[in-house]
Amino acid sequence: MGMEQRGVINIGLPELSEEQLIEIGELAQRVIIKHVFSELNRSDVKDIEVTTRINRDETLNLEIEVYLEVPVFVKVDVERLIDEALEKAYEAVERKLREIANEGKAQA
Repeated sequence: MGMEQRGVINIGLPELSEEQLIEIGELAQRVIIKHVFSELNRSDVKDIEVTTRINRDETLNLEIEVYLEVPVFVKVDVERLIDEALEKAYEAVERKLREIANEGKAQA
């Protein structure tokens, strides 16, 4: 039995095209996986799952969920690692959204 932890964040999105939504989801996943493996070796990770969902309620939301399991002998603060990875994903998505907004203005 290892240590496992989940972390979830929601990011409010403007109305975007399907392509842009997919791109943002993939960006978030890449950033999270890169961060986890910058701190851990592949052999230190029993299981990692990064799920992104687009929720269309009153507002458009990107939900990012990270599940990470490491063997018990790996000395790492799994909760901290997930929090940092989610924070980095959030920043990357915010930057991307600003770029998209600026592109929209440039075309107008």
